[in-house]
Amino acid sequence: MPQAPLNTGIGTPEAMPILEMIRLEKRFGGIVAAHDISLAVERGARRALIGPNGAGKTTVVNLLTGVLKPTGGRILLDGVDVTALEPYRRVRLGMARTFQINQLFADLTPLESIGLAVSERMGFGRDWWRLVGSRRGITSEIADILERFRLADVMHQRTATLPYGKQRLLEIALAFACRPRVLLLDEPAAGVPDAERHELLATIAALPQEVTVLLIEHDMDLVFSFADRISVLVNGALLVDGAPEEVARDPRVKAVYLGEELDA
Repeated sequence: MPQAPLNTGIGTPEAMPILEMIRLEKRFGGIVAAHDISLAVERGARRALIGPNGAGKTTVVNLLTGVLKPTGGRILLDGVDVTALEPYRRVRLGMARTFQINQLFADLTPLESIGLAVSERMGFGRDWWRLVGSRRGITSEIADILERFRLADVMHQRTATLPYGKQRLLEIALAFACRPRVLLLDEPAAGVPDAERHELLATIAALPQEVTVLLIEHDMDLVFSFADRISVLVNGALLVDGAPEEVARDPRVKAVYLGEELDA
């Protein structure tokens, strides 16, 4: 049976965090990649998880999504203990992610990739191409996703030929096609040229409010323009968690990670 979440407060279901980490631990032999991390993410939040290289950010995402199994602690998704669940079961429960390095079908077009993702979610994966043309609901959803993620103008181009910014948008679109309640974005702006960054940042900013977003990112412009709360990891442990302005003023954050970037 699902275990009840800790420290969720009282009142309506809306008061319950959509995602919780409770004393989360991950060890690789003698290396501690995540240490005693307890964190609650509210519904609809725009949360950023930041920290220096090696802080454990991607490890945390891999733990949340089931790619790694924790050494200790629990993970709750909407009050349900998902700690032992396989990644695909977490996706079905409403958790989706992107990766630092694109995981795309290079020979498919954005139209084909999103069509496959939507059809697979609906249980029609085997006949996805035939159903795209015959089911109005699938066709409409694919068109909406292509438009939302600014891919309509390149929807017939092979993914391998797309500008890198468009490839990053396509990966977010594929995660969005899973209809997640929690979307984990692992460094979506990494490697995107300056000329393509505005389109990417604007698209991320326009994600629907009902989708809770946990953003892992080094780009401080993106972090501070997007997040309503920031959590800072250092050496696998939670150092600071607070509103952006509080994090920006915290001398510990300046000392270990952000330095003068926050003084502006």
